[in-house]
Amino acid sequence: MGNWGEPFIGSEALAAGTVNWHQLRTRYCALFPDVYMERLAQPSLQQRISAAWLWSRRRATIAGLAAASLHGSKWIDTDIAVELVHANARPPSGIVTRRDRLLDDEVVILDGRSVTSVERTAFDIGRRGSVFAAVARLDALANATGFKIDDVAAIARRHRRLRGLRHLEKVLELVDAGAQSPKESQVRLWLIEAGFPPPQTQIPVFGPDGVPFAFIDMGWQEWMLGVEYEGKHHYDNRLQIASDIYRLEKVERRYRIVRVTAEDRRANVVRRVHNAVEAQGFECPCTLSSVR
Repeated sequence: MGNWGEPFIGSEALAAGTVNWHQLRTRYCALFPDVYMERLAQPSLQQRISAAWLWSRRRATIAGLAAASLHGSKWIDTDIAVELVHANARPPSGIVTRRDRLLDDEVVILDGRSVTSVERTAFDIGRRGSVFAAVARLDALANATGFKIDDVAAIARRHRRLRGLRHLEKVLELVDAGAQSPKESQVRLWLIEAGFPPPQTQIPVFGPDGVPFAFIDMGWQEWMLGVEYEGKHHYDNRLQIASDIYRLEKVERRYRIVRVTAEDRRANVVRRVHNAVEAQGFECPCTLSSVR
C-alpha cells in the first residue's frame, strides 16, 4: 500500500490485507473519513492535502491555497482547510468543496493528482478575501511560479459570471512577484495606499564590476531611496546579521534606506518614508494628514 508515513485509504488497506482492524484502530488515526495516517505523526500541509484528495476517492481537483502550495508557494498556514473542486457538497471538517466549472487547460496533473493550473489557482485566490490577503498570496504564487497577469485576466474573460471579478481586477493591478514575504507585501501596499508611486521591488545595487552585490527589498531609484524589511531571520542567525550589516553599509553609500520591522505600524512606516523622501530633496506625494 506504499509508504505508511503517508495518508492512505483504510478500506483499501483492509481489503488488500496489509493492515487488520486492530492495527488500523491502534496504530493509525483518521485524518478524514476512511483516510488514515500513523497515529504519532503530525501531518504536514502536504500530507493533509493528500489525505483530502484521497477522501474524494481521487476524483477531486485540488484548488485554492492547497493548489498554490503544490505549485511551490510559500507562507501558507499548515492548518488551512483544503479546497477541492468536487461534487460532494458535505465535506468533513478541514475540507472545503466547490462546484466550479474547470476548463481542460485550467487543470494539470502533479504527482498523479488533479490540481488547478497556476493561472487558474491565481484566478481563484485573487477573487476572495481582503485585498491585502489576496495580493500577499498572489505575490507569493508569482514569486514561486512567475505566472503572467495577462494569463490570469484571460481566464477571467472566460468566466464572466463568477463572483469577485472586480475584486480580482484590483488585486492583479497590485501583484508583484518581487515580494519575499507577506510583510513585504503589506508594507508595499501601505505605501501605495498612502499616495506613493508603486515601489520597485528587488532593486539591484551594482558593484564596480557591474555585478549586483545586493538587492533592496523595495524603493524608488529616482529618489535613491530604499525600504528594507528586517524579518526574524535577520536576528536569529549571527552570520546573517554580520552579512546584512556589511551589505547595508555598502548599499547606504548610494541609497538612503528606511528599515522596517514586524513591530512597525502603518502610520509610522509611512511617516518615516515621507521624511526620507524629503531628506533626499524631493517633494513627497504622500499626504501625512490622511495617515493614522
